[in-house]
Amino acid sequence: MSEASVPHAADRRELTAAQRNAVAELLRVSPVADELGRRFARAGHELHLVGGSVRDALLGRLGDDLDFCTDAHPDQTLRIIKGWAESVWETGRDFGTIGCQRDGLRLEITTFRAEAYDQVSRNPVVEYGTNLADDLRRRDFTINAMAVSLPGHRFTDPHGGLDDLAAKVIRTPGTPAESFGDDPLRMLRAARFAAQLRFTVHPDVRAAMARMAADLDRITAERIRDEFTKLLCGADPITGLRLLVDTELADRFLPELTGLKLEIDEHAQHKDVYEHTLTVVSNAVSYETDGCDFVLRMAALMHDVGKPATKAVGSDSRVSFHHHEVVGARLTKARMKAMKYPKDVITQVVKLVGLHLRFYGYGRGEWTDSAVRRYVTDAEDLLPRLHKLTRSDCTTRNRRKAAALAADYDALEERIARIEAEEDLARVRPDLDGNAIMELLGVPPGPLVGRAWKHLKELRLERGPLDRDEAEAELLRWAREQGIVG
Repeated sequence: MSEASVPHAADRRELTAAQRNAVAELLRVSPVADELGRRFARAGHELHLVGGSVRDALLGRLGDDLDFCTDAHPDQTLRIIKGWAESVWETGRDFGTIGCQRDGLRLEITTFRAEAYDQVSRNPVVEYGTNLADDLRRRDFTINAMAVSLPGHRFTDPHGGLDDLAAKVIRTPGTPAESFGDDPLRMLRAARFAAQLRFTVHPDVRAAMARMAADLDRITAERIRDEFTKLLCGADPITGLRLLVDTELADRFLPELTGLKLEIDEHAQHKDVYEHTLTVVSNAVSYETDGCDFVLRMAALMHDVGKPATKAVGSDSRVSFHHHEVVGARLTKARMKAMKYPKDVITQVVKLVGLHLRFYGYGRGEWTDSAVRRYVTDAEDLLPRLHKLTRSDCTTRNRRKAAALAADYDALEERIARIEAEEDLARVRPDLDGNAIMELLGVPPGPLVGRAWKHLKELRLERGPLDRDEAEAELLRWAREQGIVG
């Protein structure tokens, strides 16, 4: 692909840079893309690289997943790629999409569409289109409504997507009302792209999002969940979250977030819990070392959602939120279940929300080694995330207080490391196993063995490792108290 095949810029340095990125990125994939384009051309059909693939090429971040559009219908596409594709999948066939793989690239080829919603159903009604212009017009945003023909490399940008990409603006090809009326999920996608690309949503688009927020109720929980997950995992999730709240989209599927705006945080009464929460999310992002940790980010987002229901004002006018972590864990579980998140993800986030306050009080010297063992045991494999969440939760502007909290948590982590060096805290078990319990007490397998095992585990957490004689003596003492042995 030559630079001449990319559209001329209006003497703007940003556009010229975008064009250079596009050349480099498209050259990388063009051997496969052009080969595929020639196959379609020989069969009498058009093929265009389109949508997010063109956008990402212009941004210099094209991945290995490429999107194409064509006037060929799925059956025709299958015939064209037969014997050429290394593997083929038809999971998107009902939406006109055929997927295949070639030379390490994943390709999705979709028939031109004239897709619309009937304003009542929750799923799109797919109708095949007949030309590229109509296909691009029905796309969500101008930055996703650009195409490059294959193998000719003719650039098509009827809605000014290149200009919007340079200006970092999210705008719709037609009117926002028309676009969102067709697919209300696009309102959430606008916030998601703002978070992922650090772009600004055009005022007209933003106004339509606020005006049409209730239309999001037409969309299934699964589709909302997937977009929200991408938003929260964006490079700038705070911008996306603010958009959701300011346009009242959050009220449709995550009302707990908006509810935080009215509550004043007892740790920093000059700002509300909403602002505190956004800061905690931002802090949590800064602790990530290997891409997005959704569980950590979601726990940071939800950690204080129990405060509105537990707010109380004492006789000294101080605000308190007693047991808000317990209420928050319950609300988090219900909300994530409604959003159809997998059970294992829900369990992890809920546990972190429930544990996020456990650390406070450590600095007063009240924690015994037993308390440290329980902290580690209760957190289990979530302990590294709990460390990050707890540190993220410190948002006070009082430097002395912030330094004291950080020092306290440093001390706790050092103490955990010391105890772990002496004991295997990750695998805290009773000093006697089930077989030893049954042999010593002369009982068969059953609930009684479980009760004895639990007692010995509590003893292990309280006192640390016991030798065999001590453990047996403690078990017999407990059994006599329970009337199990004489």
